[in-house]
Amino acid sequence: MRNPDRLKFIKPQDPVLVLEPPVSDDWLHEIKYDGFRTQVILDWAGARAFTRTGIDWSKRYWPIVTAAEKLKAKSFILDGEIIAPEPDGRPNFHEMHSRMTWNAELLAFVAFDILHLDGEDLRPLPAVDRKAILWGLVKPADGIIQYSQHVEGGGAAFYEAAEKIGLEGIVSKRRGSSYRSGAKDEAWVKIKCWDVSELDLIGVKRQAGKWTEGLFARDGKYVGKAVIAATDATRDRLWKRMQRAKAGPPAGVPTAQVSPDVEWVKPGIKARVRTLRGEPKLRHASVQGFLDEG
Repeated sequence: MRNPDRLKFIKPQDPVLVLEPPVSDDWLHEIKYDGFRTQVILDWAGARAFTRTGIDWSKRYWPIVTAAEKLKAKSFILDGEIIAPEPDGRPNFHEMHSRMTWNAELLAFVAFDILHLDGEDLRPLPAVDRKAILWGLVKPADGIIQYSQHVEGGGAAFYEAAEKIGLEGIVSKRRGSSYRSGAKDEAWVKIKCWDVSELDLIGVKRQAGKWTEGLFARDGKYVGKAVIAATDATRDRLWKRMQRAKAGPPAGVPTAQVSPDVEWVKPGIKARVRTLRGEPKLRHASVQGFLDEG
């Protein structure tokens, strides 16, 4: 008799980005872990670990694969995040590549959902029930395989706490929602925390009927645009400074951003810019003020 087919990777459900946490009691709230989305699958031939796009990274994550094979089940599919935890448990994304290469035993897999267990497809079940089943499988979850704790209700307070301790954000899920593979609907939402950074203004884009935007760089590298919603007096001072610092487009600015609508300036004008935390480029960004205005 031939062996049964192996369990296959399932395209994950992704949360929709929103700017405010849901406030009703119909939601579960979890930490948004800053790492690599991963699916861990166990079947009759052993465990494997897949990236969010279905690439087999079992060799890179071998300690997690080994730990998964010790869980008390014949088969499962777990959804979660590979992180590089600090001693206090907070993820350090900047350590991910180093640990993957040299110290994979210092990685951890934070499981936040279970899609399959011992022949049963769990995706139709409510999220709160899947979390209970997941906890029953991975507890005490204090080793290399961890469990994503959640709270029910109190989204605003949970988000505020995440922001205070420097986390990237939170993920909120309707407690009664099924798992929708490959879907993006508002049963799962992510709310990112904010950072304020001092950045170099390299240009200003002005178009009739649209917000004025600043183009910004960090350490000479273009990082994106932010809305300038300043008072008339602040704008007047900024325009005067810009007239004294006119320049051509600096190296490294994407071609798509070079247009006649942009006035380029020399380095020297700095601004405080508020943007979503954990993004490689500015996102939903706004200028909070300019330094040394005058």
